[in-house]
Order: sequence, then C-alpha cells, then structure tokens
Amino acid sequence: MARPLIKVCGMTRMEDVRLCADLGVDLIGFIFHPASPRNADPDFVASVHTGVTKVGVFVKQSADEIIEIMDRCKLHAAQLHGGHDCDACEKIGPDRVIRAFWPQTYPSPEAMLRDMERYAEVCGHFLLDAGAKGQGGTGESIDFAMLQHIEIQTPWFLAGGLSPHNLDAALAVNPPGLDINSGVESAPGVKDAAKLRAVMDRIAALGE
Repeated sequence: MARPLIKVCGMTRMEDVRLCADLGVDLIGFIFHPASPRNADPDFVASVHTGVTKVGVFVKQSADEIIEIMDRCKLHAAQLHGGHDCDACEKIGPDRVIRAFWPQTYPSPEAMLRDMERYAEVCGHFLLDAGAKGQGGTGESIDFAMLQHIEIQTPWFLAGGLSPHNLDAALAVNPPGLDINSGVESAPGVKDAAKLRAVMDRIAALGE
C-alpha cells in the first residue's frame, strides 16, 4: 500500500515538535480549545518553524476567528471539529480545511457518505474520528470494520486512539492519512518518543 500522510496532533512542547520533524512526520497539529488538556498557546505555535505543515484544530471558533488565528500562528490548515457548515469551510478556504466526521454518529456508512458529499467542494481533506462531535484525544478507536467497504472520494485522515498496538488494523482500511495523538503520549500533550518512533518505523516499513 502507499505510505499514508502522518499527522501528529496535540503538540504542546518544542521537543516533541522537533522529534516529529526528525522522524519525518508530515503534519503537526495544535489544538485551540481551552477545554482540552492539550490546548496550545498561540505564541508557542507562532514560534514553531520546522518546515512541517502546521494544522490548527478548532471547535467553537467562528470562521473569522479561525482565519485570525491561522494568520497569527502561520498555520497551513484548519481542522474543524465543531460541525462547521459549508459556508464556514468556504470562507476559510477549501484547500485549507480538514473537516471532521464521526462515523459512530451516523446510522450507516452510506448516511455518512451522503453528508460528506455536501462538503466535497469546500474541504481539501476529511477526518474520521471516534466518539461524538467535538470530542478528540479520548483514546477511543473507530470500528475499523465499518470502513472496509466504503469509498471516500475526498482525501481523508483516520483518527481515534491510533497507537503502535492497533496501527496494522488501521492500515488495513487503506487510509490516505493517519492522525495520531493520545496513542503516542505518556500524558496529555506529552509525546512518548518510543511510541512515536514505533509508529514511524512501521510506516517506513510500508515502502520496503
């Protein structure tokens, strides 16, 4: 299979940012949600200059607020976890939007696909997360089996409790991207170097 894009989210420490850059992580995520234990300081995010794509994760902010933070922190993309509508996505810029969907909240995979179709022209990427809308970093995993037989046209990331222990099961559904957070941590916002290296070693092995 092709190597998926790897995004590591919940960054709060410069040493973790540097580790991700050294290991070849493609995208790093910073959470802008005060209720999260991984809430990021905008000044810290603005100070990050590694060449790795920077993504902001937003829940309650309006499109205007998101754009303001993106400009201040020099973010490349906005990951939307607040159920933002098509107008908000379009205002932020379709090529800069990663919109989250929660498969467990739909009665069927087909219902989720119909919802995704409405956003296909205003989102560059989708993200499939575990749990309910607005949650994240809970350590819960998606039922990978429900993704085996659906075809999502827009590039997408698979999230939800991904770790070295369930990585092979996640890869079996052939996701274009993986979003990893709590599964490579020793504490919220503190990445575990050994776990992160194990994930990246497994990803590197895909090309061998």
